[in-house]
Amino acid sequence: MAIEVRIPTILRNLTDGAKSVEGKGATLDELFTDLDARHAGLRDRLVDDKGLRRFVNVYLNDEDVRFLGGLETQVADGDSVTILPAVAGG
Repeated sequence: MAIEVRIPTILRNLTDGAKSVEGKGATLDELFTDLDARHAGLRDRLVDDKGLRRFVNVYLNDEDVRFLGGLETQVADGDSVTILPAVAGG
């Protein structure tokens, strides 16, 4: 098994149009590094030198990872990660 990562429309150009991809790793940081090896540029869109980018929301099994440990959040086979860009408007 692997970890399913749901990709938002705005980032699908990096995954050849795939709505979801699979990856592996023990932490969210390792997962993003693994994904970047196959989908170059994806990690840079999600992470900066301070951690998760401000306008990117990441959920592990429907829980916001910012409250679980950020990039150090533990992940396991069978987990589901959802990436959502923050939306603002008026």
